[in-house]
Amino acid sequence: MAEQHIFQGLSVACVTPFKEDFSIDKDAYVNHLNYMIDGGVDGLVICGTTGESPTFSDEEFEYLIGTAVDMAKDKCKVIAGSGTNATNKSIKRSKMAEKLGSDGLLIVAPYYNKPVQEGLIGHYTTIADTVDVPLIVYNVPGRTSVNILPETIARLAKHPNIVAVKEASGNMQQVLKIIASVPDDFAVLSGDDAMTLPLIAAGGKGIVSVAGNEVPDKMKAFTEACLSDDIKKARSLHYELQPLMLANFWQSNPIPVKAAMSMMGRMENVLRLPLVPLDKKYEAGLRDILDELGVL
Repeated sequence: MAEQHIFQGLSVACVTPFKEDFSIDKDAYVNHLNYMIDGGVDGLVICGTTGESPTFSDEEFEYLIGTAVDMAKDKCKVIAGSGTNATNKSIKRSKMAEKLGSDGLLIVAPYYNKPVQEGLIGHYTTIADTVDVPLIVYNVPGRTSVNILPETIARLAKHPNIVAVKEASGNMQQVLKIIASVPDDFAVLSGDDAMTLPLIAAGGKGIVSVAGNEVPDKMKAFTEACLSDDIKKARSLHYELQPLMLANFWQSNPIPVKAAMSMMGRMENVLRLPLVPLDKKYEAGLRDILDELGVL
């Protein structure tokens, strides 16, 4: 059996609870981390884009990462979302995360400035050269307007400190090409809950999940079924969870998942601008899905 990858399994792109005054709700944050840990997750992605990372000050970043590291000791990995669209700022955040004890870094492709592929190579390798924490490349062209091509991922995979990619292009042919072109010790992770089953079946190692915020235990069981080739169980859980997976993107993530966590009584439905709460026309449908899953 192949050795398990450091980031194999279920990692959750954690939302960040806020109070009505938009400050971090520290009590709700600690409770949410415990909910993830008790649900058996393999990794906590803190200060990722699902966590509304562009809105954080350095002090908030330090608190969120440091708290997660303290709570996750010997229980699961902590992966810090330290990527921005500026290489120097990404290096600064990555060094902070390393100092705080993060197990890994999730580096989103630079957004808005639309670098060419050589620029992406330079961005990721420069960051990887400055820290001793393993990096996960995050490709989400629908949000960044730049697609990290399979050939670029294959080149990045040669760097000893770049160990995985979170693939959220939505293009299964691209995923297959990446898996075929990287070494076995480089992990391809799904960045889309609904693509977890086919991606792992094709040779992927896990998922960085949004739905894991709401149902960490069910997502853990689903991911484990996929990884153990229990296709009957994996298929059944996929179709059970699919309505939630899709509902989480009825509007821009993390708008729906924040609404869901509020309905579950786990945090206030507060987002920082420019994000706003879920449109009321979606509330009844989301509540029905959560009720069907037994989490209300």
